[in-house]
Amino acid sequence: MTDATAVQVTEVRLLEGPNLYFARPAVKVSLSLPGYQALDAEAATAIAEVVGLRRAVPGAPQTEQRQRFLSRLASTVLRRVSDAVPSRVGVRGRVGTDLTSVVVAFPWRHRGRAVALGEALGPVLDGLLSGGGADQLLAEAAATVRAAEDATRPAQIRPRIPVASVTGTNGKTSTTRLLAHMGMTAGLRCGWSSTEGVFIQGELKVAGDYSGPSGGRHVLEDRSVELGLLETARGGLLLKGMGVSHNDVSIVTNVTADHLGLHGIDTVDQLAEVKSIITRVTRKDGWVVLNGDDPRVRAMASQASGRIWMFSLDADSPALRETVERGGRGMTVLEGDIVILRRGADPDRLIRILDVPMTLSGLSEHNIANALAATAGGLGLGLPREAVIEGLRTFAPDLEHNPGRMNVWTLPVPSGGTATMIVDLAHNEAGLEALLNVAEGLRPPGDRVHLGLGGVGDRTDEILIGLGEIAGRRADRVHIVHKGHYLRGRSMEDLEAQFVQGLANVGAVSSGSSEDEVAGLAALAEHMADGDVGALMVHRDRDGVVAWLTEHGAIQDTARQIRRKVRAARGEHDLEAVLTAIQDQPPQERVEAARNLLEQAPEDPRLVFELAAALEAAGQTTQAVSRYREALAARLREPHRFRAQVAMASALRQLERPGEAQEVLDEVAVQRSDSAAVVALQALLDLDAGRPGEGVARLIEYLMVHATGTDDAAQRAGLLALAEELRSVDPVGPAEQRA
Repeated sequence: MTDATAVQVTEVRLLEGPNLYFARPAVKVSLSLPGYQALDAEAATAIAEVVGLRRAVPGAPQTEQRQRFLSRLASTVLRRVSDAVPSRVGVRGRVGTDLTSVVVAFPWRHRGRAVALGEALGPVLDGLLSGGGADQLLAEAAATVRAAEDATRPAQIRPRIPVASVTGTNGKTSTTRLLAHMGMTAGLRCGWSSTEGVFIQGELKVAGDYSGPSGGRHVLEDRSVELGLLETARGGLLLKGMGVSHNDVSIVTNVTADHLGLHGIDTVDQLAEVKSIITRVTRKDGWVVLNGDDPRVRAMASQASGRIWMFSLDADSPALRETVERGGRGMTVLEGDIVILRRGADPDRLIRILDVPMTLSGLSEHNIANALAATAGGLGLGLPREAVIEGLRTFAPDLEHNPGRMNVWTLPVPSGGTATMIVDLAHNEAGLEALLNVAEGLRPPGDRVHLGLGGVGDRTDEILIGLGEIAGRRADRVHIVHKGHYLRGRSMEDLEAQFVQGLANVGAVSSGSSEDEVAGLAALAEHMADGDVGALMVHRDRDGVVAWLTEHGAIQDTARQIRRKVRAARGEHDLEAVLTAIQDQPPQERVEAARNLLEQAPEDPRLVFELAAALEAAGQTTQAVSRYREALAARLREPHRFRAQVAMASALRQLERPGEAQEVLDEVAVQRSDSAAVVALQALLDLDAGRPGEGVARLIEYLMVHATGTDDAAQRAGLLALAEELRSVDPVGPAEQRA
């Protein structure tokens, strides 16, 4: 007998449903074989021959070649034992995470014999290593397996109702919720499982992470449910397999680096292989919905068992073209509409993106993708077209429909006015990028983005540092927010060190840290000003965060309010089309139209600005200056704030109030020294003041600094020197003459 550590069966795991190895229940046997890795090549070859593995090339000890040989050897031994039971099974082998580890898997029907067969592999390999006879070792193992009489069968469920399985690194919860909403809109009684629990018709039945097979079991064992939507996470797929034998629709949202280094999954490609399990058990007449913008997801089409429905944000995506040409379907956005693509047909328009609240008026690209996926999934399940469209129209990013996912609040801030706070899970790099995209899209020009940066302990150092780098590049202020319940083997100090390193890599620092999400929210809000946007990554205490926001006067934004914020961030107004139209009217009519609009919303600074501009165009300059001041005092936003300041300075000059005009321009020039309009007005004030040399010099400097032609560069130094000479020959200014 060899050393007990030379051969070990480290785990015999029963997978109850479709899994990484087979599309049916299987046993995964993990082996540690350091004794075989240390064996010389001649001895290894001899063992291979006695078990029937001929013409094998073991390779040198402690090599990857040897590891692959060991995977084949273990698979061969397992087949020989099963042949002697007799209970011939298919066997698949894989290498493990280190040179001594291999995995073999085989399907099972009866628990007792399956476990016994997996456990028997170790003693046979151990006996062979110590020189035992192969025939006797195999016979003894087979006898042990035959004696195991437990007839318990796999616990997987064969669905009696339509089922959709949803997986992906990001977006699977939102997509599952939207699908359920569509189903309920169609009048079906829906059940769904997710990372937050099991829900029947929107009512929480069991709380907790039920994104594994037990979640599907809870849903499908409820005889009242007519449609099942099953969020399917990688952990359940690896540890238990799928909870159902098949699905009618499978959806894969994306695959990015997350949870790597766990359960033998070390690369994104390996993670994609796990996610693809749900696509290989879709009914042949069902639909496999895939993200054509993700190369790894797109590649799943080659082994998928159902028909392909590809979705993409790019209407001209090659993935869409190929799928449609092969008889599948496409889902995309065309001219602002969600459309279906079919071979030989015009695009079928369903609904405008702006009318889909979860997209945040088209701002949230990842939620546009989720909406495309859910739309394809809903139609693939046979839901009525009208119900799918109405579901898209009525599913909001709020606490009722999609809690914890891009929930947008308006929060009063200590300095006066209001800020925007976004609460989102954002648990990885892709999620953080998506969160910051939304934050930037809601930020008015000139205001800041504040980020509550957090993460969980089961991410690699590289991922945590990457989160810090993203935060440092894109947020104006970063506050680290810890989540004690999700340390998962790390300390808060360790997590914070990784974030700090990421921030430092891009030249940024944190403003501090908080021990929990509620305290982090308070720290963010304390330093936010009117118009700023906060983004908080919330994993643990969503209820506490919502309670804090409510207690401090925050109000959750409706789809209409979000749309208004998006437009404001773009420098637009709800009445933009009307305001554009009245600018073409004769001066007096324009003034009257602007007054009428202002009467409907007297506190709207943009409308005050438009009246000021109309008054100036009508020659009522004094009244225009008064209105410009009023708009600026009411916190007029950019870009109109800058326009109001420049227009007011110009009007003050016309009114021969140069001191006030210069004061306004000096304030603007601090932020906009590159503005041609500001420089031109300053030059005119110089001319008015009897300083023509200063004015011309100012214009020369501006022109030469901003000139880009190669011929201009050769003259730059000489002309800048000439500008300095002009300043020196200015006559005495009017003020000094009067003195």
